[in-house]
Amino acid sequence: MKETPFSLRQLADLVGADIQGDPNLMISALNGIDLAGPGEITYILDPKQCIQAQASAASACIVPPGCIVSGKTCLVAEETAVAVAKIHTFLLARPFQAAGIHSSAVIGKNCHIPEQVSIGPQVSIGNNVHLGERVQLKAGVVLEDGVSIGDDSVLHAHAVVGALCSIGKRVIVHAGAVIGSDGFGFATDSQGQHYKKPQVGTVRIDDDVEIGANSCVDRAAFGVTWIKQGVKIDNLVMVGHNVVIGEGSILVAQVGIAGSTTLGHHVVLGAKAGVAGHLHLGDGVMAAATSGIHDNQPNGAIVGGTPAIPAKTWVKSAGVFSRLPEMFKELRRLRKDVAALQTALQDQSTKQHRK
Repeated sequence: MKETPFSLRQLADLVGADIQGDPNLMISALNGIDLAGPGEITYILDPKQCIQAQASAASACIVPPGCIVSGKTCLVAEETAVAVAKIHTFLLARPFQAAGIHSSAVIGKNCHIPEQVSIGPQVSIGNNVHLGERVQLKAGVVLEDGVSIGDDSVLHAHAVVGALCSIGKRVIVHAGAVIGSDGFGFATDSQGQHYKKPQVGTVRIDDDVEIGANSCVDRAAFGVTWIKQGVKIDNLVMVGHNVVIGEGSILVAQVGIAGSTTLGHHVVLGAKAGVAGHLHLGDGVMAAATSGIHDNQPNGAIVGGTPAIPAKTWVKSAGVFSRLPEMFKELRRLRKDVAALQTALQDQSTKQHRK
């Protein structure tokens, strides 16, 4: 498909940027600074990269304030990274084209499926499923009975949505993600036998959520596991039963959240962070990668380590930890010195007593 060019003025108006140079310059694509060529726009995020931008073959560059790129037309944006994301998305956008229903798809009874959908090969749709307008179901997607999917949502290959779960508008579910599998709940008797606790709740995913490849969101034991509006979940993330994730939160790769924990809005959990069950993390909490969170966290807390402690303390502790072997040797030497001193004092005291 041939790319449609847009003027630099159109791109500047889209993100509220200022123009240094020719506003009528036509741009067809955005590319990395070392890959961009004529007719494309690139970007830098740090004024220190101005020389690199000047050497680029790109026709234009998105730059932060205070950056002057000699001989290059520039868009100057306060929130440079945000401007880059918006412009790139805009340049890649294409009108929805309904592909209809593939002949190999299997569709149950009493389903609502609009004309403007794309349902790929080997898709399986249960009974009483409701699809919104312009929904895309890629190859091998499975929707069990009673699922609802909102307008403009996209489910990539082999994503699975369990019975009675709901997905909002403009949601992206990447390949292999599973929404609404059973929560992990067992009762163990005195003989060590495990008895499954039925998981009879659902999952609710609100608008503008993105869920990464091979991530899992478990259905609630009772009630609902709830992913609120604008949440972004990376690949290989585990969300346990009855978890609630607040608006605008970000869960990076391999995060795990145990059952019945709730997150406030705009929480950020770094890669491999683990959160124990039945906790509450307040609004704006941030956890460093590999953190192990075992207790409630107040609004705005920034933590790291296992068990997680305030990040500044954790950084200082990590610095001390790296010196522990050296410090232990010093401690052993000091113990010997103290023992020798005690022996000398005792000898001196004994001699004085004899006199």
